[in-house]
Amino acid sequence: MPKSEFLVSEESGAGERLDVFLARRMPEHARAEFQRLVDKGRVKVDGALKKSSHKLRTGERVEVELEAAAELPGLRPEQIPLNILFADPDIVVLDKPSGLVVHPGAGVRSGTLVNALIHHFPDIRRLSEDERPGIVHRLDKETSGVMVVARSRRAAEELKRQFKDREVRKVYLALVWGRMPSPTGRFDWSIGRHPKHGQQMSIRTKTPRSALTEYQVRQEYRDLSLLEVRPHTGRTHQIRVHLSAAGHPLAGDGRYGSVRNPKRRFPRLFLHAHRLSFRHPATGAPLEFVSPLPPDLAAVLASLETPE
Repeated sequence: MPKSEFLVSEESGAGERLDVFLARRMPEHARAEFQRLVDKGRVKVDGALKKSSHKLRTGERVEVELEAAAELPGLRPEQIPLNILFADPDIVVLDKPSGLVVHPGAGVRSGTLVNALIHHFPDIRRLSEDERPGIVHRLDKETSGVMVVARSRRAAEELKRQFKDREVRKVYLALVWGRMPSPTGRFDWSIGRHPKHGQQMSIRTKTPRSALTEYQVRQEYRDLSLLEVRPHTGRTHQIRVHLSAAGHPLAGDGRYGSVRNPKRRFPRLFLHAHRLSFRHPATGAPLEFVSPLPPDLAAVLASLETPE
């Protein structure tokens, strides 16, 4: 097991809690991780075990024995190209292509975003013992667009908190059938598992969870509308379910959509994560990233007729 030692000085560490001291000096690890190491007896102060709340004194020597990175069964790095928009020791922001599954799951063991991430950024692998290291939110396989991934434990914890507390702003571009009843609107219908089709979500469910989606019409076409959609919650398939329930399913949605024009074909689900805004998990600085509409969806818009 790798070990690290630190000497407490009057200028650096004196008076700090033990767990805070370690988190400040090893920011790639979260404070909670050091608390667990203290509880396991892997942290010593002058050779003695102390509590996480121990206040350090000048001259004390702190020794910490880190745990080895977990080897995840069946999870292997794969050289899959990624479009990286930003990367630093805490986060990676990328533009996910359509067709890429975010993490391994039932029936999918390779070729995922996680497999690509641990190839390009091996440090992500140690963030958890499951098959979702670094993943703090997801996009459906068919959905393209901007995503943020954590590279450190503190970043993962803080980003999950921001998503949970609805501090992250997400804006999608969605092409839907028909005309919306007003230029702006909102759906606050609860969502849960479909009572008969367990792989689908529905507003008619026995296990409802609150869900809120806002939209703004960006462009109207003859029989379709391009929307900017902002989900305030992160329920599975939320945008697709809400728009379908409103009578305006997404173009190309084979699961929740209905065929309005059998002669009209779309290359895929028309849903793109266009903009993502959040605060940097380490510095608190506001960040915003934009992913332009990819060529296949841009070509769809170019082929549509606008009303006269």
